[in-house]
This record gives sequence, C-alpha cells and structure tokens, in this order.
Amino acid sequence: MEFFRIKKDIPFMRHALVFNIISLITFLLAVVFLVTKGLHFSIEFTGGTLMEVSYSQAPNLDKLRERLRNDGFTDTQVQNFGTSRDVLIRVPLSRDTESAKVGERVMASLNAEDASNAPALKRVEFVGPQVGKELASDGALALLLVVIGIVLYLAMRFEWRFAVSAIIANLHDVVIILGFFAFFQWEFSLPVLAAVLAVLGYSVNESVVVFDRVRETFRKKRGMTTPEVLNHAITSTISRTIITHGCTQMMVTSMLIFGGEALHYFALALTIGILFGIYSSVLVASPLVMWLGVSREQFVKPKVEKQEAVV
Repeated sequence: MEFFRIKKDIPFMRHALVFNIISLITFLLAVVFLVTKGLHFSIEFTGGTLMEVSYSQAPNLDKLRERLRNDGFTDTQVQNFGTSRDVLIRVPLSRDTESAKVGERVMASLNAEDASNAPALKRVEFVGPQVGKELASDGALALLLVVIGIVLYLAMRFEWRFAVSAIIANLHDVVIILGFFAFFQWEFSLPVLAAVLAVLGYSVNESVVVFDRVRETFRKKRGMTTPEVLNHAITSTISRTIITHGCTQMMVTSMLIFGGEALHYFALALTIGILFGIYSSVLVASPLVMWLGVSREQFVKPKVEKQEAVV
C-alpha cells in the first residue's frame, strides 16, 4: 500500500556527511547531559513507599497530587490502579521522614482532601534502595541483551556491515532519548525503560525494511553505484515509512494527550524515539553502510561455468 510514489530517486547520500555530523553533535550533547545532570530516577529505582488505597467514589487525581504536593510530598506519583476508585501512590525515599510514618502522613493528607469520600488503605509497602539498584542493573542487562540480539539477527539476515550500522543508529536513538530525560530532568521510570526497549525494536524494523530494499536493488539493477542503490532504497520506502510511523505516532499522541500523568513520560519517550528513529534508520544507518564498504558482490554470487567433460 502506498499513498504516493516518487519516480526520481532523492539523492540522500549526497548529504550523508552532513546528516552524520548532525547525529554526532546531538549524540555528544546527550552524553554530556547524562554525565553532568544524570537521570532523575523514579521510586522503582531509588526506593520509597508504595501505597494502594480505595475510595467509595472515583477521586480527582489532580486534586490528590496537589494536596500531597502542598503537604511536602514532592515527586509523588498518583495514578489509578485497576479501577477508577483504586489509587496507587508512590512516595520517594526521604531522609527527613521515617519510612514507617510516611503512610500515616499520606493517609492524613488524603483524608483532609475530601472527608465525605475517605480512602481505605489496602496495602502499604516499602521499596528499599537495594531493590532499586537491582532493577537498574536488570534494566541495563535487558538493554544489552536486546542490542546483542539485534546484532546477531541482522548479521545472519544480511551481513555484518548492516548489523554494525543498524546498532550504531539504534543506540544513537536510545542515548538521545536518555539525553532528553537528563536535560529536562523528566522522571525515568520502569514504563520509560519499557519505551526505550520498544524504540530499539521499532527502529531496527525500519532499518530492516530499507536494508531489504538495498539487497533487492543490488540483485536486480546492476548498473547502479552503491550511493544510487541506497538512494533508491530509501526513496522507494518513503511512502511506507510515512504510513507506518504516522499511524504509530497518532496512537502515541493520543496517549500523550489523554493518557494522564501515568502514561505521559512513557508516551513522550516513544515520541522522541519515533522521530529520531526515522532519522537514524534512514539517514544514519544507510551512510554508515556505504562507508563500511557494502557492494553488489556481497549479495550476488558469481556464476560458475560448468566445464564439459573431456572424453
């Protein structure tokens, strides 16, 4: 399915150096922000108190957040859990307050907000910093395993040059997402980590589509140079790229606008990943493949002439 078809190939590779310089600058800026500012980790990583309360009527979450903020609970997460009457509250670890008294203070704030709709405490748990460290290490391990899996898959399906180019481009997307979260000090939570892992798979899918067309063009059109093949592959998949990414972004935008605070940073990470994923998969991975020396001979095996048997 195509909305349109471009008859003349766009010379993307003519500006390959410019595209990669832009990518290098954004990548280095993201690294600087990560090193100087660091990530603002959520309670899952830093530790804190987890509470689940139930109301007789659905409460106004914005008012609950404001009430807790006014009572000194900063960076507190308040979201629905299961039903609109069940609320999950995450309070970060604080040195000034004993963990045992956090639940009592939170319940006092919630009761003061609306006496006619008093909450009932269903459970309260304390997440220690050690658990947070384990989650952080497990998340880094998951990221590493995804990267290794992508490299092996692309190396087996195409060739090592494609695997190296794709993984550099995809890691470029991941670092830039983390750079945004470090620069603006947005909260980095488990849903955001899930979004980062999703972006890795999403970006590599776009790279695979372009690489498939590159391999097909090398086999069918013998008179084209490597830059011309890459230009043709990117141009011929533009319509598919617009349809796929446009539809995905519409769904992510709906989560960003209507998903509330619980899905805000998850959708934001996906939005950044989709936008930079299009750029890197097309304008970063392809130039890298070209500079690594991809050629037609790597895909087309020379014909071996059969010698007639001498009688």
